[in-house]
Amino acid sequence: MSARGWKKALPWLALLAVALLAAWLRYGLVESSVVGQQCSAGGPWWCRWRQWLVLGFLHDVYGIAALAATALALLHRLAWTAWLAAALGAFALWLYCVESGALALLVGGLCLWRVARKNEDVSTTPA
Repeated sequence: MSARGWKKALPWLALLAVALLAAWLRYGLVESSVVGQQCSAGGPWWCRWRQWLVLGFLHDVYGIAALAATALALLHRLAWTAWLAAALGAFALWLYCVESGALALLVGGLCLWRVARKNEDVSTTPA
């Protein structure tokens, strides 16, 4: 793949990495019964982080952050805001904030695609 192809694929690959991280957090840390038993007995130092992760989805923090980033992406129409909305949407979707996460992932992905297409059209326009 050419350097230009990698540059175009990089935001999507980073989005995939965020989704994989969120899936690992959900299935490896939150839903694991072994980890839950370790943390209920006092457990290691990272049990506090697990507790904060659980409190985050119980209070819909990830969904609210994803929707705020989506509003930012719609207002500014920049690549990084669109990527942030999609990434937070994927994170929220994996961590039980389904409705808001799905909306943020969809809108953020579409905004990211639109910005990429707009930049591609500008770069291929003859001078």
